[in-house]
Amino acid sequence: MRQNPIQNDADHDAALREIERLWEAPEGTSDGDRMDVLITDVESYEETHFPIDKPE
Repeated sequence: MRQNPIQNDADHDAALREIERLWEAPEGTSDGDRMDVLITDVESYEETHFPIDKPE
């Protein structure tokens, strides 16, 4: 399984739709593994492009 990096908002939206489709995939299956990779990629993209300020 090869996952291309999320490079723009369209990639981000597509990754979120794929995560939703895979949401109940059993852990340890190829779909479950793909979901884990997508979640990691989405988190990384969101931290960079949609940062949340630290509380004061």
